[in-house]
Amino acid sequence: MSQEEEQSKQQENSGHQEELVQTQGPSSGKAGPSFGIPLSVLDVSPIIQGGTVAESLRNTLDLARHAERLQYNRYWLAEHHNSPSIASSATSVVIGHVAAGTSTIRVGAGGIMLPNHAPLVIAEQFGTLDALFPGRIDLGLGRAPGTDQLTASALRGVRGSNGGNFPEQLEQLRAYMDPSSAEVAMAVRAIPGEGAQVPIWLLGSSDFSAMLAAQLGLPFAFAGHFSPTYTVPAMRLYRNNFQPGVLDKPYGMVAVNVVAADTDEEAAYLATSMQQLFLSFIRNRPGPLPPPVRDMDGIWTEQEKYALQQQLGSSIAGGPETVKAKLEAYIEATGADEIMVAAHIYDHQARLRSYEIIAGL
Repeated sequence: MSQEEEQSKQQENSGHQEELVQTQGPSSGKAGPSFGIPLSVLDVSPIIQGGTVAESLRNTLDLARHAERLQYNRYWLAEHHNSPSIASSATSVVIGHVAAGTSTIRVGAGGIMLPNHAPLVIAEQFGTLDALFPGRIDLGLGRAPGTDQLTASALRGVRGSNGGNFPEQLEQLRAYMDPSSAEVAMAVRAIPGEGAQVPIWLLGSSDFSAMLAAQLGLPFAFAGHFSPTYTVPAMRLYRNNFQPGVLDKPYGMVAVNVVAADTDEEAAYLATSMQQLFLSFIRNRPGPLPPPVRDMDGIWTEQEKYALQQQLGSSIAGGPETVKAKLEAYIEATGADEIMVAAHIYDHQARLRSYEIIAGL
């Protein structure tokens, strides 16, 4: 590579890094201005009792358009498998569905479980998405299977990959998308994928990805919606160990369950769908998202109630004033640069209303 080409490449990378920081930092006019940081949406295209996958995917696009009108910052979809309550298993396909039906909101994966896939395939998929929807696609990566071990084996086949080689898979994926960063010349090219301007995030529910994101200078998103105990320690670990890389300074996003309604009582009622759903996971009897109930005491045992608290302890449910106060306290405690709101709400209209209330706080 000539000196002129090298200088041009450095300028291009510098411009991309500046653009990356801008897309991930706080911006005016977005949902959440009263909190001082952007708000975003985490969705799994929930399948409700009595509903269908087709209805779930239509509702996902409807919610994404709603979030765009409300000026949420980004809309992420999560990869899970063998779950009767989740329709976003083919995550890249659903991202394309949402991106095609919206205009400005960033759309991405929160996340792709990289051990389930060959890095080349993910580079090609997200390179394609970036070509179709330039400047709007995010790629969040996790190392968990997003399912049970039997299903993980079916997904991974003879490759037998696991979370233990996640750093190597990540390095390979980044090299496919930016061959100039590879230590050795790439024998295979990702086309589409090579040169794609897709921000890579690391996702985590413990400290592993927090440390890796810090070491690589990548943005980090924590799964506070189901791992509340480790949220603050992981965010602190990420910030304290951050080394400039893709980003000059750390940028941490935290996911949290929020159910907002016009009153505290209505929100508590709506939140029982989420409680029943997670209870079905604890009992190893997963099913579609159930309708809410007026009283959980006849459904769970004291032991199960305690176990749910360990998973859902950071969840917020309430009317506007309650949600505002609790979100402010949560942001202060976690030091989050952005909040990603998850909402397991049975009634689609109530779900739309919840995000509307949160955006207006």
